Amino acid sequence: MRILKLIFKNALRHKLRTFLTIVGIAIAVIAFGILRTVVTAWNAGVEASAANRLITRQAVSFIFPLPLAYRDQIAKIPGVDEVTYANWFQGVYIDKNQFFARLAVDPETIFKVYPEFLVSKDEYQTFLKERNSCIIGQDIATQYNLKIGDLMAIEGDIYPGNWQFVVRGIYKPRDKTTDATQMLFHWDYLNERMKELGAGRDNEVGWYIVKIKDPSKTGSISNQIDALFKNSRAETKTESERAFQQGFVQASSAIITSMNVISFVIIGIIMLVLGNTMIMSARERTREYAVFKTIGFSASHMIGLILGESLFISAIGAGLGLTLT
Repeated sequence: MRILKLIFKNALRHKLRTFLTIVGIAIAVIAFGILRTVVTAWNAGVEASAANRLITRQAVSFIFPLPLAYRDQIAKIPGVDEVTYANWFQGVYIDKNQFFARLAVDPETIFKVYPEFLVSKDEYQTFLKERNSCIIGQDIATQYNLKIGDLMAIEGDIYPGNWQFVVRGIYKPRDKTTDATQMLFHWDYLNERMKELGAGRDNEVGWYIVKIKDPSKTGSISNQIDALFKNSRAETKTESERAFQQGFVQASSAIITSMNVISFVIIGIIMLVLGNTMIMSARERTREYAVFKTIGFSASHMIGLILGESLFISAIGAGLGLTLT
């Protein structure tokens, strides 16, 4: 008990130094936590990938569309269980800083291909009936305090114009890795507007999501799909959902590597800050330690005092940082 009391007293002897050390450790922990969160989020799509889903996109680049007519041809390939499609809509909701995935999808098949998106039967039926309705993820509903029946006004950029959507459903994630930060609405609603504008962008989809019966046949089915559209005006590239997601991650590999390096450098900075503080404290107390040894304290007691003070300060700083992260 005496040792613990001495540790507490010594830690608070220089209150300003202790305070600054705690703040420094807390800031470093916060920075480390934020960086690791960003890296984890970047890889979340890979972790959430299903083995029985393929992604078919334009062979030249993901940004180029594919004809809607491809859907029926893909569905006829042996081993294909279900086919759905999506368009990246983007747009501006509230302001440009409010970013989340906004996708035009086929309402009839999207939840068959993504069974991890859990939505009630009543909400889904209402969603099917209303062309300008949407279903949003639980996290989006919480973040923006949205509920069933609310309007979402989005200013189009990729697809120009002012768009009004009615929230008719909120899907919940089945698994921890399931993305609950998406907005899904009727692809037909988008397609009708494109027909009205006459811009030649109707009857086009961004990519196809193909659910297959046997994940072990991923390679052969992918090859069959791509062979089907070889030498066409829009050749395809089909790959597993995991490979598709990894492609996005690899495109930003330099950024992710930098974040990983920086996060571990921060750990080194924490150790240096704490070590510097304890060295200064130990030098100031050289005479005191000599007195302690004279009255019977052993070298292990001295080491315990120094390490105990270090752990006390670092625990407070780390706890504060974790609380604020």
